[in-house]
Amino acid sequence: MDTKRNVAALLYDLFLHLKLHPFLDYKSMKPGDELEEVIETAVKDCKVGVAIFSPNYCNSKNCLHELALMMEWEKKVIPIFYDVDTSDLVLVNEGRTYPAKQLHRFRLALEQAKGRVGICFDSSKGDWSDLLKRVSDSVVEILMELQVEK
Repeated sequence: MDTKRNVAALLYDLFLHLKLHPFLDYKSMKPGDELEEVIETAVKDCKVGVAIFSPNYCNSKNCLHELALMMEWEKKVIPIFYDVDTSDLVLVNEGRTYPAKQLHRFRLALEQAKGRVGICFDSSKGDWSDLLKRVSDSVVEILMELQVEK
């Protein structure tokens, strides 16, 4: 949400350069596409997901839905904790009217993601090139491991 035009866009471009097939909604979709359908197809077809948790992440229904799908479909997920601690990632239903089942899905997915080893990044003093390298190296390593498992 608040990272799509900086860190997410940089990773998307790097993954394209590495000849991977990244998905980033505003770069991958066309006007008229049905948002939920395209996102579900992208998540279903992906091998590795990169979840960029930011201060506003839990305010985005689309981000939470993508995360829930990745967890439910048991995708490999690399969490990036971008200007947040895991303790900051709390889903509060104030002002929103998520159905109970959806709220449960989102909370479960958040807890699962917070339990994974991730990459922490402070945008005010972090090394951007190091972040991009660490994430891309992790994605490539996982893809190679998945290839070997076949």
